[in-house]
Amino acid sequence: MKIGLMRVSSSNQNFGSQKDFLEEYGCEKIFCEKVSGVMDTNKRVELQRCLEFAREGDEIVITKLDRLARSTLHLTQIAADLDRRGIHLIVLQQNIETKTPTGKLLFNMLSSIAEFELSLRAERVRDGIKKAKQNGVKFGAKRKLTDKQITEMVKLREDGVLIRELSQKYGISNDSVYRLMRENKNS
Repeated sequence: MKIGLMRVSSSNQNFGSQKDFLEEYGCEKIFCEKVSGVMDTNKRVELQRCLEFAREGDEIVITKLDRLARSTLHLTQIAADLDRRGIHLIVLQQNIETKTPTGKLLFNMLSSIAEFELSLRAERVRDGIKKAKQNGVKFGAKRKLTDKQITEMVKLREDGVLIRELSQKYGISNDSVYRLMRENKNS
């Protein structure tokens, strides 16, 4: 049986071309998930269902290696499990079939390259964030209160005003009031 597996990283993406490739290849059953590829395998419910569904002699078909997993370790663990169970892995766009020695070699080489590219991309992002911070770029949500408002809020609290009243007055959550109080106390 040909079993397809599709994955997109976010809810605003669709399965369009993946579905077309898998249907054209003749997949009789297709599992679909919208979840990040770097997520813990145990949280990838559809991947787990697909792997459990497959039986000896079946083929699990994906369009690209990164649809299955993002790390070489995870990819090779899945491939080893499938091989042990007599299930073949087909990667359509990279023309990989793990039922042949050449396909297994190509699978391992490309999975290593894919992980290398992912690591390089993550490193570039970290470097970009570091440089942006050095240039004064602030990340995260914009502050809702000015330093003057925080000082005023601390004074009001010292005068006995309740947290929930401060929360309402400044339009922030109780947790934010507590956090700002802690930060002000520490500085």
